[in-house]
Amino acid sequence: MASYVSMGEAHRRITDYLNRFSDAVSYQDGSSLKRLLSISSDSPSLLSLSDALNVFQDASRLIKQFDKYSQFGEILVPLFRSLQNYRLGHLVESYQSFEKSANAFLQEFRNWESAWALDALYVIAYEIRVLAERADRELASMGKIPEKLKGAGSFLMKVFGVLAGKGPKRVGALYVTCQLFKIYFKLGTVHLCRSVIRSIETARIFDFEEFPVRDKVTYMYYTGRLEVFNENFPAADHKLSYALTYCNPHREANIRMILKYLIPVKLSIGILPMISLLEKYNLVEYSNVVQAMRRGDLRLLRQALQEHEDQFLRSGVYLVLEKLELQVYQRLIKKIYIIQKQKDPSKAHQIKLEVIVKALKWLEMDMDVDEVECIMSILIYKNLMKGYFAHKSKVVVLSKQDPFPKLNGKPVNS
Repeated sequence: MASYVSMGEAHRRITDYLNRFSDAVSYQDGSSLKRLLSISSDSPSLLSLSDALNVFQDASRLIKQFDKYSQFGEILVPLFRSLQNYRLGHLVESYQSFEKSANAFLQEFRNWESAWALDALYVIAYEIRVLAERADRELASMGKIPEKLKGAGSFLMKVFGVLAGKGPKRVGALYVTCQLFKIYFKLGTVHLCRSVIRSIETARIFDFEEFPVRDKVTYMYYTGRLEVFNENFPAADHKLSYALTYCNPHREANIRMILKYLIPVKLSIGILPMISLLEKYNLVEYSNVVQAMRRGDLRLLRQALQEHEDQFLRSGVYLVLEKLELQVYQRLIKKIYIIQKQKDPSKAHQIKLEVIVKALKWLEMDMDVDEVECIMSILIYKNLMKGYFAHKSKVVVLSKQDPFPKLNGKPVNS
């Protein structure tokens, strides 16, 4: 609730904010400036300013009265309007005013030689995304087309253009890129990430190691997720592993987000996580998938995929996990091979198809000999098993040397 504020107190609070703003710019104090722009933070100083603006309706005249404020009028007037609307819960108006203020701020930022205001620009990039998301929710609830997040994406592309030149400001390009990724993933327009990635990865002016660790981790997380969508698992493994290695160990929610994608990637190249890791980061939806692979239990894999289908589809990893079936078959054959070896080492490498059919029946998987023969052919073709097929006697003859090659970090060719 807004507390009662006298006219004199309201005037004092607004003047105090304006002085802090012009001082932050005069003294190039980026950390003070960023705190003045964080509309959605609900900071006590911005809450008290918004109460003052409701009482003192003529703040724009106050700004225009003095040169030291009026030079920033195009930033400040819409910023005040945005803050007031945000407090009143008018989120579409708040976003629209903030976008005007942000555009004016970007114009000023272009003219500042050094990178002192980067932190302030980060806040603007963050705020425009968050306010756009909230404005879109409001539009959707009114039955209107949500379009503000798309607008925020266009604004951030302009910011990226300003930062992507030579000079000290370019270290900010990765933060803005990460905000763009969040927008594109939310809108389902991930193809738009490509042009930004190309700028970062091919431009000679960017040295990736120059960027702040936080931004590198976020960048590798999102580009790793893109590689998962493109089924480029070695690249996904590299990027997501980088994100995991350098992620702040105290940010458990972030580690969980990275593992949500890294685990299916690791499984696809034959690397199984410890169950304790899944429990620690509350990723138990993968427990039965991992157990199924350990045991060669096709029924368990299918049950796990069915049980968590919605979750896996939302994350975009369902198809990756579905393709683990071949590895599960491979592990089942390996188990049969080990049992036969214990009984009769001389015949271990000859596996009758009917034995495999029986093993599958025991797992309540009904398959005939022809279906099993087809799967065995695929396993041999994809180098998950070394051997050949004795078609007449319906026997798989496994190689005596290394019958079950390791994946060695390579995915099963799909």
